[in-house]
Amino acid sequence: MINRVLLALTGIVLLGAGILVLAGGFNLYQRWQVAPPDGWPLTDPYGVPLDDTDRTRWTDQDWWWPAVIAALALITLLALWWLLAQLRRTHPGNLPVGAPTAVDGVELREHALSDALAADTRHLTGVHEAHARMAGSSRHPEAHLDLTLAPDSDPATVLADLCDGPLDQARQSLGRPLPARARLQVSPHKARRAS
Repeated sequence: MINRVLLALTGIVLLGAGILVLAGGFNLYQRWQVAPPDGWPLTDPYGVPLDDTDRTRWTDQDWWWPAVIAALALITLLALWWLLAQLRRTHPGNLPVGAPTAVDGVELREHALSDALAADTRHLTGVHEAHARMAGSSRHPEAHLDLTLAPDSDPATVLADLCDGPLDQARQSLGRPLPARARLQVSPHKARRAS
């Protein structure tokens, strides 16, 4: 979600800047008699983003070139880090069914498995709410469950029922082991008075 928002904002900014540059390059401001944005340097086809005085303002200062190189290096490192983060997959995607040899062409969608696992877990006694998601790779998937228990439920019983019920069914559907992590919390409830 964060990646999509950042990409959308970056795209909007670059698109807007590109449209303003093209408008100046094609002399549209004068042709259409439109006022360009305040302080925008590219208002005609012969305009430049930085004139000579702006380009050479700090070049004779000792801090200028190290600061420019450091800023460019930081931007490059951040871009590489973001690219590598995109390449690393944290969700298994489609899961091949069957182990040790997968059935040709038969796959189970990650969201279908996690939705079914959450729905089955919600029906367990003592479970107020359940959410499931898959992590890992398609070869080594792992189920992550967030359970909200009723105030009077026994966590050990809920975990035993979870392992024997929904998780066992998910493992049978995949035809292979499915490690799982469960995070338990108790639903908020009013304190009772002791009399």
